Amino acid sequence: MSVPSAVTDKHLRWGFHKCFNCIRKLGYKWNHKRVYRVYCELKLNLRVKRKQRIAPRRTEKLSVPNKLGKCWSMDFISDSSRNQRRFRTFNVIDDFNCEALSIDIAVSLPADRISRYLDKLTKYHSYPLKIRVNN
Repeated sequence: MSVPSAVTDKHLRWGFHKCFNCIRKLGYKWNHKRVYRVYCELKLNLRVKRKQRIAPRRTEKLSVPNKLGKCWSMDFISDSSRNQRRFRTFNVIDDFNCEALSIDIAVSLPADRISRYLDKLTKYHSYPLKIRVNN
């Protein structure tokens, strides 16, 4: 068994440079070209996955509603109490006057509870023309 394969059997995800430095520390005086040739013959060279570029988002200016109840913003906020118990809040805000229409606080907020909560909210306020959310 050759030295590079002994090193790479122990450390599977190491690349060439880490293997070469380890071999040099073991006392072998081989140059990098010789180690790389053996490294490639053993088919240890791994394909490097490049990061995919994400197209930049175009930011749009937020439109300011000119009437009450035209646009609502919804958001979830997470926090914890003094005894480290985590809870979440579901906030609905009217964008015209920045009034909080409702805040629902619970440890768990499943989707069916949110939909029931929004139905209950529309009994007191009319349906908005637009709803904004973060994602």
